[in-house]
Amino acid sequence: MKTFFTLMVFLPIVLFSQESNSKDPNKDKLPLGAFSVSLNVKNLAKSKEFYEKLGFSQMGGDIKHRYVIMKNGAALIGLFEGMFEGNILTFNPGWDENAKEVDPFTDVRDIQKKLKNDQIQFNTEADEKSKGPAYIEFTDPDGNKILVDQHR
Repeated sequence: MKTFFTLMVFLPIVLFSQESNSKDPNKDKLPLGAFSVSLNVKNLAKSKEFYEKLGFSQMGGDIKHRYVIMKNGAALIGLFEGMFEGNILTFNPGWDENAKEVDPFTDVRDIQKKLKNDQIQFNTEADEKSKGPAYIEFTDPDGNKILVDQHR
């Protein structure tokens, strides 16, 4: 009975695992680049101090310019004082989580074309004829702002 129970529990897991491994997990993915959360903060110095207590350290930005980028492992948080309303989910095509260039990468204009084909509505669009730095903005069904911001 114990063997039967073990087979009934683990056989579906093994079969599912083999089935999952046979598919290309990246086939339908849209590479968006480095991910961070951009937070609208009321007091940048106080917020920076708080996130330092959570193990984050400043890797970019400048308090004089009213923003800092904080990092803890692969986690990134941008703290921005008075620069925008609400919080934003941010993706940076062409960068990794250390703000190092990644090649190849999917250009923001190609991401825009794909999302348009998928019926995503944009708040801000990139000029499809341009090259280099550009960004797009849209909102998810729950009202969360999403920014895809290409710096190169």
